[in-house]
Amino acid sequence: MEVLWYLTGPDGRYPWRADGARALNYPYFQQLARAVDHLGFTGALLATGSHDAWIQGASLIPYTEQFQHLIAAHPPMISPTLLAKMITTFDQFSKGRLRVNIVNGDAKLMAQYGVHLSHDERYAYTDEFLTVLTALLRGETVTFKGRHIHVVDAGIPVPPTQARVPLWFGGSSPAAHAVAAKHIDTYLSWGETPEQSEAKIREVRTLARQYGRADKIRFGIRLYVIVRETEEAAWAAAQDLYDHMDEAAIAGAQAYVAGIDSVGQQRMSALHGGHKPKDLRDLEIAPNLWSGIGLVRHGPGTALVGSAEQVLARIQDYRDAGNDVLIVSGMPLLEEAYCFSELVLPHLDVDRQAAAGVTSAFTKDRDAAWRRSA
Repeated sequence: MEVLWYLTGPDGRYPWRADGARALNYPYFQQLARAVDHLGFTGALLATGSHDAWIQGASLIPYTEQFQHLIAAHPPMISPTLLAKMITTFDQFSKGRLRVNIVNGDAKLMAQYGVHLSHDERYAYTDEFLTVLTALLRGETVTFKGRHIHVVDAGIPVPPTQARVPLWFGGSSPAAHAVAAKHIDTYLSWGETPEQSEAKIREVRTLARQYGRADKIRFGIRLYVIVRETEEAAWAAAQDLYDHMDEAAIAGAQAYVAGIDSVGQQRMSALHGGHKPKDLRDLEIAPNLWSGIGLVRHGPGTALVGSAEQVLARIQDYRDAGNDVLIVSGMPLLEEAYCFSELVLPHLDVDRQAAAGVTSAFTKDRDAAWRRSA
């Protein structure tokens, strides 16, 4: 199993509050990356956050040895040719330690960057984008004209170090599932229940079969985690977070996600309804799965809460549902990385050299294309 941590701010004991947030700077990210590297995680997700993920990731290459960088990229914000060049450069400099998380975002986020595509138009854009990107990464010279993207004689001079740099992706709508089935190596879901995850996996794998890819796509789940030596201690830690979720923080977070067009976010919001009950256990939506974090954070808002034995049992539930990848985090990131690594990681068979899951034929085709273009 691949187990990744998280490397994106905001961070702190209560990062939704000014008095609970931690100052984020380059030395702190170096410290955090070094910890993730030596604690035994496969790598970490560098998502959209307080810093640019690509600059952040590139700056951390010299401070890690086995660290796999999963870096977010938003198709409408960058050309496929430029992203292909960034990918091959990063992959070469990191000696093959790159994964790329393709993100469609939501209408509110994309509008901040001047992108005003509707929900399904963003996925249609991504379909064209990935068609061009994957051809470029195979070493082809690409001329393509679609509804959204038009490139002429596009190419990149340097091949990636890996046979295929893995493309990761998430999205809960039918449009997202179609893109994942056609293009993606690892499909990610936000913290839904194992039963919900299993249903999505079944649907995406069925779609992938149409492209002969049913056995080439993997699945993963993104969760927070609050793990302690006992169940009582874990729920006490969750209670501490809950006690610091003030009305202003909840109102601000819920105002941001109100009316958002991300289906994944809508599913997360439905788990708590935007309201804070008196008893935090009222938000336990499945055994040891707590939706309370979604009150103050957009995106994945559920946490595994419990003893190491309970958390391991729930991880097994997700594995039984078909997930090969686990992306977890806690607050603060540094301290909780140590906690998870000490209590949970020793009991998991963590893959630190995860293969992209591609055939030798892909490598031969890519290398032949580069020889032709040289």
